[in-house]
Amino acid sequence: MPYQEAAQERSGSGGRAGTWGEPDVRRDAFRRLVAWFVLWAGLILSSAQAPASPQQQDADPNAAAATGEPESEQPPIAYYGYRIIKTYPHDTRNFTQGLVYEDGYLYEGTGLYKQSALIKRDLENDRIVKRLRLPDQYFGEGIALFGEKIIQLTWKSQVAFIYDKTTFRELGQFTYNGQGWGLTSDGTRLILSDGTAVLRFFDPNTYAETSRIRVHHNGRPLRQINELEYIDGKIYANVLPTDYIAIICPETGRVTGWIDLTGLYIPPQYSPSNIVLNGIAYIAETGRLLVTGKCWPKVYEIELVPQTADP
Repeated sequence: MPYQEAAQERSGSGGRAGTWGEPDVRRDAFRRLVAWFVLWAGLILSSAQAPASPQQQDADPNAAAATGEPESEQPPIAYYGYRIIKTYPHDTRNFTQGLVYEDGYLYEGTGLYKQSALIKRDLENDRIVKRLRLPDQYFGEGIALFGEKIIQLTWKSQVAFIYDKTTFRELGQFTYNGQGWGLTSDGTRLILSDGTAVLRFFDPNTYAETSRIRVHHNGRPLRQINELEYIDGKIYANVLPTDYIAIICPETGRVTGWIDLTGLYIPPQYSPSNIVLNGIAYIAETGRLLVTGKCWPKVYEIELVPQTADP
C-alpha cells in the first residue's frame, strides 16, 4: 500500500482508534501494546540473526555478497590480455551479431533491417560456402550450433529460426519473450542473452525456457551482455559497447575473469559509434579465440595472455 496509508494504519488514525476510554481499559490496552512490541522485537531480532538457508543462497546468485561472505573466500578473478596470432579478412558490410567456428568453417550471423544474413565461409580460403538473407522485417542477432542445426535469433521480433547446418534449409521457428541478443550452447542447453544482466537457458529440442541466472561482478549486476560463446565450462560474453569480454560461471552468474581487447582495432575517425567489438568463436584444436566486431575489416585469431592488473 502507499506509504502515507501505511503510516496512518500504524499510528491508529481515523475513527475511534485514538480514544482509550476508562483508566482500566487504558492500562489493559497499554499492557497489550507492550507485550505485542516485545514479541515483535524478538521476532525481528531472531530473523536478523538467523543465517540464510542453503536453498535461499542457491536461489540468489548474489547470495555471497548479500550475506556478507568475504570476497577473499571466492576464487580470485582472472585477467587476460591478448596476442594476435593471425588475421583474416572480414566483410565491412557485416554487422556482426553472432560468430561460431567448427571444422574449418566460420559461421556468422549479421544484423540490420534489410541486410541481416547467415553466412558460412571457409576461414583459410576466405570463400563463401553458403549465404542466406533474412526477410527484410527481421534484424538478425546471435547464432549457435546444436548438432546438425544452426539457430539464429532476431532482435525485437521474438522469433528464432532453425536451419539445417549444411544446407541452411529452414527447419522451423520458435518464439521467446523479450529481445534476442547473443546465443550459444553448452552441449545440452541453449543460452540466450537479451541485453540485461540475465542469461536464459532453453531446452534445444522443445525450445522451452528451463532456467536463468543473473550475471554479477563484485556483487553488482552486469548488463549489456551481448554475443556469447561457451568454452570449457564457462560463458564468454561481449559487453556492449566495451572492448572487454567477461568470463561467466554458468552455475552462479559470477564473473570469474575479464579479457581486455583494448587496441585490437581502432575504427577510423568519424566512424559510427556502433562499430564495436562483437563476435567470439573458439578454435577447440588450438584453444585460441576468433574475435571481430561490427563492420570490422578483420577477424583476429588471438591467444590469451594472463595479466596481473585489473582492467
